[in-house]
Amino acid sequence: MADVIRLLPDVVANQIAAGEVIQRPSSVVKELMENSVDAGADAIEVWVTDAGKTNIQVVDNGRGMSETDARLSFERHATSKIRTAADLFALHTMGFRGEALASIVAVAQVELKTRTKEDDLGVWMYLEASKLVEQKAVACKIGSSFSIKNLFFNVPARRRFLKSDATELNNIMTEFERVALIHPEIGFTFHRDETLVMDLRPSSFRKRITSLFGNNLDKQLLPVQVETSLIKIDGFVGNPESARTKGARQFFFVNHRYMKHQYFNRAVMAAFDKLIPSDKQVPYFLCLEVDPGKIDVNIHPTKTEIKFEDDQAIWKILLAAVKESLGRFNVAPSMDFTDENVLEIPVFNPTTPVASPQIEYDRSYTPFQDTPRTSSSRNYAPDRWEDLYASLKKTTSTAVNQVQEVVQPLFDEPKSEPTTEPVEKDTAVYFQYRGKYIFTTVRSGLMMIDQNRASLRIAYDRFMKQIKQHSVVVQGLLFPEILQVPVGKSVVFSEHLSEMATVGFDIESMGGGRFAVNGVPAGTEKQDILLLVQEVYELFINNAGTALDKIYHQVALTLARRNLLPNGQTLNNEEMKKLVDDLFLCEIPNYTPDGKLVLTIIGNEKIESLLH
Repeated sequence: MADVIRLLPDVVANQIAAGEVIQRPSSVVKELMENSVDAGADAIEVWVTDAGKTNIQVVDNGRGMSETDARLSFERHATSKIRTAADLFALHTMGFRGEALASIVAVAQVELKTRTKEDDLGVWMYLEASKLVEQKAVACKIGSSFSIKNLFFNVPARRRFLKSDATELNNIMTEFERVALIHPEIGFTFHRDETLVMDLRPSSFRKRITSLFGNNLDKQLLPVQVETSLIKIDGFVGNPESARTKGARQFFFVNHRYMKHQYFNRAVMAAFDKLIPSDKQVPYFLCLEVDPGKIDVNIHPTKTEIKFEDDQAIWKILLAAVKESLGRFNVAPSMDFTDENVLEIPVFNPTTPVASPQIEYDRSYTPFQDTPRTSSSRNYAPDRWEDLYASLKKTTSTAVNQVQEVVQPLFDEPKSEPTTEPVEKDTAVYFQYRGKYIFTTVRSGLMMIDQNRASLRIAYDRFMKQIKQHSVVVQGLLFPEILQVPVGKSVVFSEHLSEMATVGFDIESMGGGRFAVNGVPAGTEKQDILLLVQEVYELFINNAGTALDKIYHQVALTLARRNLLPNGQTLNNEEMKKLVDDLFLCEIPNYTPDGKLVLTIIGNEKIESLLH
């Protein structure tokens, strides 16, 4: 039998490996920026054309590379970061695997200019599909300039799966923000299609946060600082007023490396228990410093998944640190954290002998000896404390009791199948129960309607009809609301203004990432305007490429939920009649747009059986 196992050619092996490391243009930006940081640069420029599909260029003023190093840098597993396996547990650089440049050059056309301080001339290289096409000496500045052209030109299937320019640019900005955020000492610029979008000067960590995400965030940040023998935590968390349902800025960094960690995220959110609704998130920007030997970053090529040796202890320290910050700034009831070492958790040392615990007890104590009660400054309740409340009488409303005795059993029985049976117009009587349910008579019995869900159904149908017919009623604002968008994402936001206009938002760009909201869909003007704009904008971003009807459904549902009739609101007979009439004008009055039951009918036979 002939041998069937053979080694893959280097070109094929590199393309396979590139699928893990280089997934989209944003992956290229991330890898090149991290290499520039490792090279000691204090100024990094990023240029992208056509959302990175045509060209990505990263220029830095770092150490640069010699001719030999430049050629070796494109070989797989060639790196200057580590020498032995033991170095993996003492990492102080962003990169170390030696795969990024080899993966990039396998699926793109790459130009490199680089020069070191010791060399008079630099080197220029052109590579394509893992092959060196041309190389020559050139005059250039100290540092490196990588130009990545026609990404995935030789892997057309990967290129076809790239998303729209707006989506890819948004992903690029996300990676840019992560690197720029944790390195405030470095200056960064970002250019999109030859236009300067962002210019970040060296600054403090807090200033870098506001430069990226807007000055409005500055007054919502609470500092978090703690240092123990196990970990050092430094950064900021948002106050409860900054909580959002979607899109909260949440960043974890460990040893200056961005990471995703759901376990630690739960620690932060646990500190806000009962301070914010369970469906909302607060922003946070937390930097963790731990011994490199106690973490493992070599789990995935993207290096965003990190395992900790002492994750449970760190979870507790993180929770305590955030609670301390909330208490210190009177956001939550505080504890006494004046002791410097209150958060100190000792690390187990196997060489230190462990002493047996000592138990202290009173040898003279005997349970058979009666001890008279001594007076103290503490007040005790009297033995017959019930007498204190003997004079209080329960007061009830006879009318409420009578209504409750009749109606309450209706909630204890299984509901019948819903129907679209019309209300008896001539004899219709409306009754509101507990500020939540509306009762009225129909031919077959008593109809019960959830007023909150009914209003959702009505509002959804109204918004959906207006959106499809491009006839959304815009309610102008007396004073425009000013929306501050991170400068890096203002271009993407501007591209969606026409879509926002189709659903009733009149928004005008003021430059510098500032937008004036002049009008909103009628019926939502009393809501939090800026939060509503952000929610609808995120629907367009997150559903890019989705059928337009599905996007409109999500938008109409979001607007309708902002226009609900709240439970507990008292309605008069005319208001209840109008609500019921509007409900039966809907195509599907029985259910809400998300499938919940709006109404049900208790039959005549069931009602009569309650009186036997």
